[in-house]
Amino acid sequence: MIRFLAALPLCLSLSACMATAPLEQPSRASTEATTILPPMKTFTASRASKPQVSNTDLARDILDLAFQLESGRQLPRFTRFEGPITLRLTGQAPISLSLELDALTDRLRREAGINIRRVQSGQASITIEAVSHAKIRRHLPSAACFVVPNVSSLAEYSKARRAPRTDWTQLQNRERLAIFVPSDAPPQEMRDCLHEELAQALGPLNDLYRLSDSVFNDDNVHTVLTGYDMLVLRAFYAPELQNGMSRSQVAERLPTILARLNPAGANRSPEYLRTTPRSWIEAIQTALGPGASAAGRRSAAQKAVNIARSEGWTDHRRAFSHYALGRLTQSQDPDVALSHFLAAQRYYSQRPGTQLHSAQVAQQLAAYAIHEGRGQAALDIIDPYLDVAKRHENAALLSTLMLLRAEALDLLGRGTEARLVRLDSLGWARYGFGADWAVRAKLQEITALSPLKRGNGRT
Repeated sequence: MIRFLAALPLCLSLSACMATAPLEQPSRASTEATTILPPMKTFTASRASKPQVSNTDLARDILDLAFQLESGRQLPRFTRFEGPITLRLTGQAPISLSLELDALTDRLRREAGINIRRVQSGQASITIEAVSHAKIRRHLPSAACFVVPNVSSLAEYSKARRAPRTDWTQLQNRERLAIFVPSDAPPQEMRDCLHEELAQALGPLNDLYRLSDSVFNDDNVHTVLTGYDMLVLRAFYAPELQNGMSRSQVAERLPTILARLNPAGANRSPEYLRTTPRSWIEAIQTALGPGASAAGRRSAAQKAVNIARSEGWTDHRRAFSHYALGRLTQSQDPDVALSHFLAAQRYYSQRPGTQLHSAQVAQQLAAYAIHEGRGQAALDIIDPYLDVAKRHENAALLSTLMLLRAEALDLLGRGTEARLVRLDSLGWARYGFGADWAVRAKLQEITALSPLKRGNGRT
């Protein structure tokens, strides 16, 4: 229902853990890259993989997603749209957002079987209003974007935000909703908001940290609807279900629905991952959310690691706990941070379907290798994940990995190749980071990692 502004976005300062030194004059390749930025690159076709999930686990997931809010409040009844669904884009929407909406609408029709189309005027089932970050924060200070029932504009929501009709627990069915996305965000952030909020406007209102292959997870690793997500939405709109059903009624019908939609899942062994305790969720939210001090965030992340350890987890939640603590301790103790990144990668490597998670850790490990002048080691870390980032349409991650790769190539004396990789990365960076100044700042940040470009040979 709400996509939060994370305290730890995908690409923080990779050099935050490194000792700083005066920069030498940038190389000719770096100068050219920062002077003239190439056109923005975009993803052309989604390549969502078929979900590998047991129908037993999937049924449990759907019930927990459909009958609870992110806050933990229970929902008394199943709700969805009935009949054709219309979408309207309003506000200060850039052309890129309109194109993203067309692509997503097409995917929802093809992959989830939802009867949905765009309209240019009049009342719509779902209105997507593009407004400034400042206006969103005025209503929800920690939100990047959000969705609300029974309104069609931010002005209408302002008047009705405390009324029963905007309370999800009071909802009887879905007829009219509004999604508010930032018009002044980088293209990737707008797209991410669009995918997550439209998915929740149509289907599940909850997020579950136990899901590793879904946008219905507050870890924000997946930001584009996955094959798993499309299967969940397809089940949500199965003809056997209808508004007003109780949890037990939906549970009774799910085995038949899933046998039809996911026949391979009937023969897969369920994992039965434990329910995520509220104490761990609250620790992660404190560590990565707004409001806490730096020390408070580190303490909360350590608590999350302790809970994960005491729960006996070896899944992606254990890994994510270590990753969060690594990010939060980089500037204070780089060696401790590295140990947590290595632990995160170890746990991710033991789980199928966590390549995107591993790619995020890989950028951290590659940064350490480059800082130490180990170019080949950095390439060995980076190269397996370039296609992973592209396949999951994460331009911010892809461009960061490519910029790191360029520095590794420079360390190996492969300057011409490094220059081409660096220039190619900047097109993706324009999609992932947006403004030219943000792209140049990312370039400078990663360039500063290399011992070839730090003054006086100091590290």
